[in-house]
Amino acid sequence: MKKNVGILLLFLLLGWLAGAWIAKALEPVQALSFLTASTKLEWSPQANLDIISYDITIKFKMSLLSLIGIIVSVWLYRRL
Repeated sequence: MKKNVGILLLFLLLGWLAGAWIAKALEPVQALSFLTASTKLEWSPQANLDIISYDITIKFKMSLLSLIGIIVSVWLYRRL
């Protein structure tokens, strides 16, 4: 399989998503709260230029399990 940036981004996205799903499934377990606690990052650029205006909101939710998923996905990508 040929390695390229698109495949790396796909692996990163899938690793992040898998980590987020696992974190969401483990939220009720109090002993693992340090793994499932998430930090939210938000970026909201906006402009009003008389003829055109835009308002975009991008939100990222990152937990320790999401970070572990990203690390595992990079490891798997390097093993290809």
